[in-house]
Amino acid sequence: MPRLDTPLIIALDYPHLDQALAMADRLDPRRCRVKVGKELFTRTGPQVLEALHARGFEVFLDLKFHDIPNTVAGAVEAAADHGVWMVNVHASGGRRMMEAARERLEKRQLTTHLIAVTVLTSMAHEDLVEVGVDAEPLPQVERLAALAQRSGMSGVVCSAQETAALRALCGDTFMKVTPGIRPSVSNDDDQRRTQTPARAREAGSTHLVIGRPVTQASEPMSALAAIEQEMYL
Repeated sequence: MPRLDTPLIIALDYPHLDQALAMADRLDPRRCRVKVGKELFTRTGPQVLEALHARGFEVFLDLKFHDIPNTVAGAVEAAADHGVWMVNVHASGGRRMMEAARERLEKRQLTTHLIAVTVLTSMAHEDLVEVGVDAEPLPQVERLAALAQRSGMSGVVCSAQETAALRALCGDTFMKVTPGIRPSVSNDDDQRRTQTPARAREAGSTHLVIGRPVTQASEPMSALAAIEQEMYL
């Protein structure tokens, strides 16, 4: 099983089950968790979760649910019934949606972590303006994170550039799951608000989602070890 203190979540962003499992077989479940996103889950369904659990991995099911409260509550319950470690919803779905999902897990005494997405790390000010939010990413992230905390979420997904502000706003124990993590030698790719592992942890990120720097490395565990070393320098 994963170490309870590992902050690393490796994104298995593959279209097919065999590709995802081939990478999982090159990772150590004691040193990281894994993330399954929309494309892989839509193509494979629960089969990928079963296969990863059989290999000893805890899974972050990254489906970003956003719908009417009862529908999202049912989807979150279904994810928890599959035994996932974490699942997420969009905070922009509102308080009633988040509370309904949390209450469903509590009613069933399911221990899956429920977190909320604030502002996608690919979005900048101009993107928010296009969808009717005339704000910079940080104040919008703060607004949604505060709403998520009041709604009983375990934490949020956020950029490392907002983590320090969220630590001040929501406290240390509120989970801050940070994508867009790039070791110092990596490119930013398609995520705009990126950060290195060490700086993200220093800012207060509790968990780091890392994809290509590990999954495209010739030796994934060596790349993961380098990230661990960089993180604790």
